[in-house]
Amino acid sequence: MPIDILMPALSPTMEKGNLAKWLKKEGDKVAPGDVIAEIETDKATMEVEAIDEGVLAKILVPEGSADVPVNQLIAVLATEGEDATAIAAGGAAPKAEAPKADAPKAAEPAVAPAPAAAPVAAAPAAAPATAGERIFASPLARRLAKDKGVDLAAVKGSGPRGRIVAADVATAQPGAAKPVAAAAPAPAAAAPAPAAAPTPVAAAPSNAAVLELAKAYYEPGTYEEIPLDGMRRVIAQRMTEARQTVPTFYLTVDCDMDALMKLREELNKAAPEKDGKPSYKLSVNDFVIKAYALAFQQVPDANMVWGGDRYLKLKHSDIGVAVAIDGGKGLLTPIIRKAETKTLSAISNETRDLAIRARNKKLAPNEYQGGSSAISNLGMFGMKHFTAIINPPHATILAVGASEQRAVVKGGQLAVATQMTVTISCDHRVMDGAMGAQLLSAFKAIIEKPMSMLV
Repeated sequence: MPIDILMPALSPTMEKGNLAKWLKKEGDKVAPGDVIAEIETDKATMEVEAIDEGVLAKILVPEGSADVPVNQLIAVLATEGEDATAIAAGGAAPKAEAPKADAPKAAEPAVAPAPAAAPVAAAPAAAPATAGERIFASPLARRLAKDKGVDLAAVKGSGPRGRIVAADVATAQPGAAKPVAAAAPAPAAAAPAPAAAPTPVAAAPSNAAVLELAKAYYEPGTYEEIPLDGMRRVIAQRMTEARQTVPTFYLTVDCDMDALMKLREELNKAAPEKDGKPSYKLSVNDFVIKAYALAFQQVPDANMVWGGDRYLKLKHSDIGVAVAIDGGKGLLTPIIRKAETKTLSAISNETRDLAIRARNKKLAPNEYQGGSSAISNLGMFGMKHFTAIINPPHATILAVGASEQRAVVKGGQLAVATQMTVTISCDHRVMDGAMGAQLLSAFKAIIEKPMSMLV
């Protein structure tokens, strides 16, 4: 039977992707492990490998296609003994009927991204199960449902073949009543009173309405319409959700940078040469990453992320560094893993490598997902002070301003010192003001005594 090749999900948040390029053409033989296509997500361009052997009989989504939904049929693979020409002439492969309650699992699709697991064939979302029916749900969905008190029988599945997945449980209301057999009808005289109508909630305006409202303020010909790309669309969605759902408070402190600037200059001068070039060149941001990572180790209760009905307390300081994509096309936040254990030179070289690959959209999902917190540094643009938006599930983000000479009072005397203003945004669901202050105070103490980062 022909094998459907579906649009793979290359990250947990991916809903659509661009089919950038086919590396195989119709009629080509395909072996397991062959790279057959390149898919562009909002974050990166990734290769898709075949996991079955056969002939690429029909390409249904041409290269260059944008916003292809996850699990959409994009090609058909003819297996051994099948006529690829006949399949190509017939168009898409026949679809299997939706499984019955006791039907075996559907066959796996022909491709899977490396290293993510292969998706399964897409199907319309199934209605919630009725009493007595077998419930198809992933193990993670079952565990989440148990933790949240959600009855899976009342949940509508959106996964392959109507399977209930974790996302369905996450949006379900806790405590949903389990369907039971119908009770005997009550006497007519005891008919229940009609339930009170819910208070109507104003719906958010559609994108088309927002666009028309915006265009009403400007004369035709005085502007250019630029559609959102995948990255900017995801940023807009996530930042809107963060502002609406994360109760945030802000703490600001000025850090004395004179000692750090002097140490940085000495370390850069002492850098050994490799191939005629210094083996490292430390930036202020490298010290900020290290100091922030060590601060989390000193205040371990702050090294947590939001988990809905619980916290996830992390063991290591995995620090994200916001990297702007050229042309204002968005930003990525690659992660320096276990930053508290790495030397300044290792952090410097790793940050530089990740930033280059981030701008070229060549990062793997594990290189920008997760982490303890993130740093947004606008000091190189001359910004003195700003606040940053938390990127869930993080509970904090550190906004770093420019290091500049300022007039300060030291020992009752007016003096000139190099100072840097930093502001931490904190999720009040995870920590209170005192804990946020402890974390920021620990950072200040480390950054002002930079020698402590070398031992």
